[in-house]
Amino acid sequence: MASKELLSVSRDEVERARLMSEYKYELDTQSRLVHAKKEGMKEGRQVGKKEGMKEGRQVGIKEGIKEGRQEVIALLKSGKSLEEIIREYGDG
Repeated sequence: MASKELLSVSRDEVERARLMSEYKYELDTQSRLVHAKKEGMKEGRQVGKKEGMKEGRQVGIKEGIKEGRQEVIALLKSGKSLEEIIREYGDG
């Protein structure tokens, strides 16, 4: 009778150890997935930020050129000559 009980307890201990090992494996796997997701999101934000800045610069340049043209047109309409505009507002 005692040997049957001992055998039963031993089996229970082995099964408990196996279940704990499986549980630990699942927790480790979940932890790795959470970490990978966080890293992926971080990388995605960095890439998105770079692309957004690049696109923003391109839009800004186009808008700046458009505004510059409108200013020159307004100056020409005001009666200033191209030479006067270049003298007053030119870079060189």
